[in-house]
Amino acid sequence: MKTIAKLFILTILLGSLGSCKKNQTGGKATLKGVVKHHDKPIADAYVYVKFNATEFPGDDYKLYDTYVQADASGNYSISFYKGTYYVYAVGRDLDIPSPYLVKGGLSVSLRNKENLVKDIAITE
Repeated sequence: MKTIAKLFILTILLGSLGSCKKNQTGGKATLKGVVKHHDKPIADAYVYVKFNATEFPGDDYKLYDTYVQADASGNYSISFYKGTYYVYAVGRDLDIPSPYLVKGGLSVSLRNKENLVKDIAITE
């Protein structure tokens, strides 16, 4: 009987460890804001996300785990599970001479069910 009870408790413990999600999209925490270049919203900018990162991983979009595209007003929104993320935005400011690309990023830490508003300031 003791063996069955121990096996039952072990099964519950292992199941609860596997159900803790961290550092991925789809959770109840939200990160949203506006991608801006000198206070000007950047329409249709791409916002790349690196999971479990606090430092800039680099310019190559293949280094990131997922992305979203900002809307025509520069607004972006992503749902996450708790964790640490690096978000990196790239867009085009048509009011500056070539090359039009502006970019920048920041590190964020989210708690479960937290709604965080962070604008992403991008530069040449």
